[in-house]
Amino acid sequence: MITIRSLHKTYSNGVRALDDISLDIPRGMFGLLGPNGAGKSSLMRTLATLQDADGGSATMDDGNGGSIDMLREKDAVRRQLGYLPQDFGVYPKVSAEDLLNHFAVLKGLTARGARKDTVEGLLKQVNLWDARKRKLGTYSGGMRQRFGIAQALLGQPRLVIVDEPTAGLDPEERNRFLNLLAEIGENVAVILSTHIVEDVTDLCQRMAIMNKGQVLLAGEPADAIAALEGQVWRRRVDKAQLAQYQSRYQVLSTRLVGGQPMIHVFAESDPGDGFERIDAGLEDVYFRQLRLQKKAA
Repeated sequence: MITIRSLHKTYSNGVRALDDISLDIPRGMFGLLGPNGAGKSSLMRTLATLQDADGGSATMDDGNGGSIDMLREKDAVRRQLGYLPQDFGVYPKVSAEDLLNHFAVLKGLTARGARKDTVEGLLKQVNLWDARKRKLGTYSGGMRQRFGIAQALLGQPRLVIVDEPTAGLDPEERNRFLNLLAEIGENVAVILSTHIVEDVTDLCQRMAIMNKGQVLLAGEPADAIAALEGQVWRRRVDKAQLAQYQSRYQVLSTRLVGGQPMIHVFAESDPGDGFERIDAGLEDVYFRQLRLQKKAA
């Protein structure tokens, strides 16, 4: 369990990246959902000991009945942490096996036999064993991300942080990568930071929605969806009428379907006007929270 209380961070340019963040993150997959600039990466970097918070607290279980102060005991955190940042660079002319072996040495796995077994096991776990001799510069985007997870799992971490891991992946690679994360999340805490709603819906037992440095909603995705059930309506409208509907209704989202806008609106009762009630989804929850924050500002 990771316990975060009243965490805040303001950068030198005046941007308040973290604004009184409080969260409880248990073992399993935890989705951190929000648009670009929501503060997700700032939170990830703080938990990964890459930047200091201005105040607040963050603690994690140490596995022995005690706890680690994540803001002050940074070396202890790093021994328990696996981290895959949004921009993960590799040496393109080095093989996956050689680079993972190098990372293992840096992680403190100095015994050659144990290190060899660890590297082999991880490459098999992420399905890269057959490509272990290939140079990383020849890997696809999904293969590089799976290699990134392999290095993040060195040292048997109790917390794994992945920041926007599926950006740029094709559907097949994305599914393969997400299945791998789900398997990892059976044994450790995995924080998945993303702006892709489907990733959280499909994988995460718990989640938080962030925007402008604040937590707007935290809990189980199913509960958040259930709370909105019966209050989401949709209809297809003409492009020329879109602005009119946006002014008359609480529009959650708009997307083009067959060249025409399809709008989802929030209404506690039937809004009439040709709308049909639909099952709510996490995307509706997400946009509802963003609209509420904007309205309160």
